[in-house]
Amino acid sequence: MTASRRSRLRLIVVQALVFSLFATLLARLYYLQVLDGEEYQARAASQSVREVVVQPPRGLIVDAQGRPLVANRTSWTVSVDRSLLDRMDPGPQERLLERLAEAVDLPLRRVRATLLDCGDPGSQEGTCWNGSPYQPVPVASDLEQGTALGLMEQAEDYPAVLVEKQRLRAYPRPYGVNGAHLLGYLSPVTEAELDEADAAEDRSVNGASTVGRAGVEKQYDRFLRGMPGYRRVAVDSMGRVLGEDGATRARPGDTLVTSIDARVQGVVERQLAQTIETARSTVDTVTGTPYVADAGAAVVLEADTGRVVAMASQPTYDPDVWTGGITTDQLDRLYSEDAGTPLLSRATQGQFAPGSTWKPFMTMGALTHGYSTDTRLDCSSSFTVGNRAFNNYESGAYGSIGFDKALEVSCNTFFYRIGYDYWQRLGSDPTDVDAPDPLVEEAKEFGFGRRTGIDLPGEATGRIADRRWKQEYYRTQKDYYCGIGEEPGEDFLHRFAREFCVEGGWYRAGDAVNFSIGQGDTIVTPLQLARAYGAIANGGNLMAPRVGKAVVSPSGRVVREIEPTVSARVDMPAQLRDYVDAALGNVTSVGTMAWRMGGFPLADVPIRSKTGSAEVYGKQSTSWVASYSDDYVVVMMVSQGGTGSGTSGPAIRKIWESLYGVDGERVVPSEAAIPGVVAPDALPTFADDGSILPPRPDRQEDS
Repeated sequence: MTASRRSRLRLIVVQALVFSLFATLLARLYYLQVLDGEEYQARAASQSVREVVVQPPRGLIVDAQGRPLVANRTSWTVSVDRSLLDRMDPGPQERLLERLAEAVDLPLRRVRATLLDCGDPGSQEGTCWNGSPYQPVPVASDLEQGTALGLMEQAEDYPAVLVEKQRLRAYPRPYGVNGAHLLGYLSPVTEAELDEADAAEDRSVNGASTVGRAGVEKQYDRFLRGMPGYRRVAVDSMGRVLGEDGATRARPGDTLVTSIDARVQGVVERQLAQTIETARSTVDTVTGTPYVADAGAAVVLEADTGRVVAMASQPTYDPDVWTGGITTDQLDRLYSEDAGTPLLSRATQGQFAPGSTWKPFMTMGALTHGYSTDTRLDCSSSFTVGNRAFNNYESGAYGSIGFDKALEVSCNTFFYRIGYDYWQRLGSDPTDVDAPDPLVEEAKEFGFGRRTGIDLPGEATGRIADRRWKQEYYRTQKDYYCGIGEEPGEDFLHRFAREFCVEGGWYRAGDAVNFSIGQGDTIVTPLQLARAYGAIANGGNLMAPRVGKAVVSPSGRVVREIEPTVSARVDMPAQLRDYVDAALGNVTSVGTMAWRMGGFPLADVPIRSKTGSAEVYGKQSTSWVASYSDDYVVVMMVSQGGTGSGTSGPAIRKIWESLYGVDGERVVPSEAAIPGVVAPDALPTFADDGSILPPRPDRQEDS
């Protein structure tokens, strides 16, 4: 083949390759622009449109009569549009932030921290911004109107700064109600919660959301938060906002109707606070110093349903402190032990030795395991176990008595004998963790040692200090106490440590007699105790306490009714229940509570009660009164507050007087009293104009 012919052949091959490439390119362009053109056009359009969240109004929280406990209010809020801020040069940008910080009276570092995206270097959770980068970032709220209007009038001096009204949580406080531990509070959503919401495809949570952190705000958060709306904005390739491109309206949150009665709640809160204040000015005859009265709680339940009518805890805090953001100093105080850890709800999370309020349950256990109502035991001034004498309160003695009298006068040594008898007959080997104990089993049957199941987060379990618990505690603490025991010293701590190191897991007779009167390592929450007394009142139903009663949509439609739930059934023969019921009635009329209930119309409103003064090593006595009627259970506890009836008795009486409209020695129902003795089954009426009216009288009469 000649050279010229080979050259022509190569040229033809190259031409064919070039033609093929052009043909392929044209075919691909046709495919992209004609066949798939609409899809890629939609993708390009979506990349230039961003969504800005429009937060919905959070749902109300109301009491059983429709009175708002938590509502919403408008607040002047200052936000910064970072898409506009980023267009500014560093110098003018810095001067703008300085002027803004001075205008809203915030440290400049706080304003800068607020504008950081969570995840950016130097960002701090709780301060940084979790929301959309195209959404204005709130930097200050609750501005005075004059400040807000001043910023708006000088808009040319504050480019990228927006001033608008936003909704914040409000607390109307009917009858002076605080309710912090019941209601809870809100705070910004965390990145972990956002990730969980994304994984669950939950669009009700977004980076700008605030979510419930405690109380019913947390428990019913998914109903209260509503569904956000979205405003779509067009942006250029640099992320700068060009204009709006449509919107989706937000759906307001649902209203939570609670079983709380604001009138009762107000009375209970005031009585608890006054009781603690009085105790602190009362001298403890044992120590010669005033009572510390460092904490307290009170619970009012419906006896048949377990619904919470009122619940108070001290020390408490102002729930409004969380609105619009909380300072570090404020947060430190809420967690401070010196301030009494105000965030802790003593009603559901506080755990205390129950003292003599424990004795009715021990009576039930004994009367169903070998003892009878005809049993008589010696109520001596003391009872000796080994080389230790366990004394009766103030060393009183009442001779040979039955269970009813033992409850009436709160005789410790009577119950010591029962606890010791079971230990000696059924479990005298202190190392036998499987030995039966009827008193322990009865306590478990009444729900102690486990959560009640109330619809509030963070509930404590309490503790039944039985043989297994003592063995487990010994395993976890042995090394610690053995280490102390090896140190020189003959004080109480070193002697106790040496003994514990050898036999700390043994369940001795002293543990058994202490358990029988609610002393030692057994602890309960006030709510657990109230629920257990409710089971006595209603004949054996152990209810799951409920604060929520119903969830109602913004249009007034019932989304969910929260019905009372029976958690368990206590085996309580009617004859036995009546016997204990009568004995506790005697406690009120002629026993340890009688001096506080003189003149109360017990014939019209029978009240059964049990007082208690729980002793804790190194502390003053804890005051308890547990009481119930046919309709309600009322329990009050004051830590390091003194005797049961001596400290808590007057407040318990005031609460009962309010519940039944007692004036002096007569029941006088009036507008000043709590209406009715059983909360209506009917729900408040949600009118078309947005107002909330009490349940209709005809519905109350039918219920």
